Amino acid sequence: MSIILSALAFLILLTLLVMIHEVGHFLAARKMGVKVEEFGFGLPPRVKTLFWQGGTRFSFNWIPFGGFVRLQGEASTTEKQRTAKGSFGSVPVGARILILIAGVVMNFLFALLIFAIGFSVGRWIPTYLSYEEMEAARAHGDISYEPAVIIDAVVPDGEASRAAVPVPSILLSVDGTTVADPASVPELQKGKQVVLYALLTGKKFAERRTMVVPVREGKTGVSLGFYPKDLQAPRRGPVDALRLSLREAGVLVVQNVKGVGVLFRSLLVSLRVPAGITGIVGIARYTHASVQEGWMVYLQLMAQLSLSLAILNILPIPALDGGRLLFVLIEAVQRRPLNRKFEAVTNTVGFALLLLLILVITYHDVLRLF
Repeated sequence: MSIILSALAFLILLTLLVMIHEVGHFLAARKMGVKVEEFGFGLPPRVKTLFWQGGTRFSFNWIPFGGFVRLQGEASTTEKQRTAKGSFGSVPVGARILILIAGVVMNFLFALLIFAIGFSVGRWIPTYLSYEEMEAARAHGDISYEPAVIIDAVVPDGEASRAAVPVPSILLSVDGTTVADPASVPELQKGKQVVLYALLTGKKFAERRTMVVPVREGKTGVSLGFYPKDLQAPRRGPVDALRLSLREAGVLVVQNVKGVGVLFRSLLVSLRVPAGITGIVGIARYTHASVQEGWMVYLQLMAQLSLSLAILNILPIPALDGGRLLFVLIEAVQRRPLNRKFEAVTNTVGFALLLLLILVITYHDVLRLF
């Protein structure tokens, strides 16, 4: 039953995010006077026409993921087709830019809406990239926690490993001295041995353990880090929720852009997809995990993917919104239309490369399953 529920959640996730994106293009095109020839639920081939409205065919298609919008003249290869009334190329450059970025804007706004709900109703914890950021947030009242030290690794065959120091665990004290900062631990490890008192994490019932660990050259062979114990968020009003939503979106946008750079650099250097970059298989796995955790976690994944979809589509890659936007901007700068056949071929090649990239990422996703 859980697999069926996860599969349904996965289908809803992908379809909703893509449809929100396409609704953005649809509304902007209608507003700018461009005829929308078809609004498709799912991907071709077409099963049936659901209805016609305002000259637009609303269709249901065989492939159940996502959807599409087909604008009049968007794939035209002649100047006559391009400039025909109601065609995409017949409207001013500014109108075309608005149509192209409308999908990205809709995905961004949708993510902000979910974040605002999560930060107010769900009391979500924002993404922090450093200890200093968390301390500043705690001082501001965005979160609350008790500073602690976590043992996140031990040196193989080291003193801590031989003493069976558990990983991960929260280090409570060293030789009877309570610790709350990793930087304070080395000063407490000056004898021939130390007594580590730790709280095991990830267990249903708290378990404390005392370990005597020899010290070699001032080290016990443990890797320590900062840990926010009892991390919680207060109930937030609309203003604070919106502020944190904008901050969260900004952090994730930067991470997504950096991730794209890491992906292409890794592919060029080693033909490998780096850890943390995932495709359709990985998204399915994350969806299943989020459904098991609860619907607020599922909503958080939806918001994160909505932002990722926005970033991906705005990249200046042919066949994506960003690539088409680049062509429009070039046309605006040189003040004359681009060669339509060249544009069509470039988009076709770009689409083929995009499919190849998806296949490569999916291949690595599958490898990670085993």
